[in-house]
Amino acid sequence: MKRPARRPSLRAGLTATALMGALLVGASPVSAQVAEGGRSAGTADTARPAQMAGAAGAGAVSVTYPGTTDGFANPERGFYRHTSRCDQSDFDAATLRGYRVNEGVSLVMCVFYLEEFKNSAISQTALNRLQRQFDAVRQAGLKTIVRFAYTESADGVDAPKDRVLAHLDQLGPYLSANSDVINVVQAGFVGAWGEGYYTKNFGDAGKVTTADWANRKAVVDKTLGVLPSTRMVQLRTPKYKRTMYGTSALPAGQAYNGSTNARLGHHNDCFLASADDYGTYENPAVEYPYLASETSYLAMGGETCGVNAPRTSCPTTLSELRMFHWSYLNTDYEPNVINGWRSGGCLPEITRNLGYRFALQSGTYPSSVSRGGSLSVNFTVRNEGFAAPFNPRGLEVVLRDTSTAQVYRLPLAGDPRTWAPGTTTTVDRGVTVPSDVPAGTYNLLLNLPDPQLSQRPEYSIRLANQGIWEAATGYNDLLHTVTVN
Repeated sequence: MKRPARRPSLRAGLTATALMGALLVGASPVSAQVAEGGRSAGTADTARPAQMAGAAGAGAVSVTYPGTTDGFANPERGFYRHTSRCDQSDFDAATLRGYRVNEGVSLVMCVFYLEEFKNSAISQTALNRLQRQFDAVRQAGLKTIVRFAYTESADGVDAPKDRVLAHLDQLGPYLSANSDVINVVQAGFVGAWGEGYYTKNFGDAGKVTTADWANRKAVVDKTLGVLPSTRMVQLRTPKYKRTMYGTSALPAGQAYNGSTNARLGHHNDCFLASADDYGTYENPAVEYPYLASETSYLAMGGETCGVNAPRTSCPTTLSELRMFHWSYLNTDYEPNVINGWRSGGCLPEITRNLGYRFALQSGTYPSSVSRGGSLSVNFTVRNEGFAAPFNPRGLEVVLRDTSTAQVYRLPLAGDPRTWAPGTTTTVDRGVTVPSDVPAGTYNLLLNLPDPQLSQRPEYSIRLANQGIWEAATGYNDLLHTVTVN
């Protein structure tokens, strides 16, 4: 994409203290989903909501859940850190962990340059470094946005298609083995910064022939092929997807089905920088509604690249973040834009609402249940964020013995990816209590785990409510006890 050159001095001078001090973040078929405009204005105390018996029939107990405007980290969303070239400096797990604990950041960018290997296979030394990066991200409890590229220069000296495909064969096993800590992969490879505009092998400076488009598509297809079907690939402009994969926006009925179009999202690395975001859009009248529809179900993120008032002011920023369902943004670039959001007063709202932000409203649960019987669970949750989760996400009811702390995790039918932004969803389902669960009193909790990292509490979703989050377990306390007979 045509874009202004980065100024390293700005990035180097950007400190975590300067930019993150105000950023600390603050998160079964569905039986009902209703559009909603506002959000609750809860406070950050730990008061336990009152319980009211009898609201749903004999023996049932209803609970209300005050919300909160607190900021906190949640997986796979929010501001991300991008501090150095991923191919040259090893991540430090302690530093990454500090991003999550101290700044509310759960994502780190890994742009891995392959400029040494334009005419050869990737060395084992480089592949080993890539594995160390994934290991450090996993150890720290974060996830990474991954991109590969061959050059940082606008001369666009990249690698030809066959070399790229061979490199993807080498990279595939590493991407597959570490998909648990990959948030999304950006298509990359082609051109300066992997953004597809300045390129010596795939149609330079926007002069893209039919053969060039075929070569670009071969690279994207190969990237999809070496990744597990649970992970998405992002394209740099709407035109790229519309040219290579069809002009129709992904319909709701095909979302998350593992097909090519259901795995191809979008990223914008010059967000708001000009009338067309430095060439991100070719025809906004067509591409805006297309992108707004697509990103309801697909990954959307990126970065800013320059102040462009009034587009980079708060009103337009908030409108487009919401319209295009943004899940993540670079906090390290461009600092003047981000400082403008701070002075304009919208930075806290952006920080809270990038991606999903789930807040329980109410729930109704039985007072007692028999071993081997059905435990009825009914709760209402509001998504206050700009987007929904785009990677698979689990949903569990947890029974925890109040005497022994023994835990029983019971899968609950439902898909949090369908909890759309600006809507309220009611989940009304029953789960079977195992017949070998000892009689006793149990706390009832809700868990939204990562399917691949289900034993890591850092990767479970925290709900935006007062006094219910358990950092040590990753559970959200439903503030109810049930007796198992």
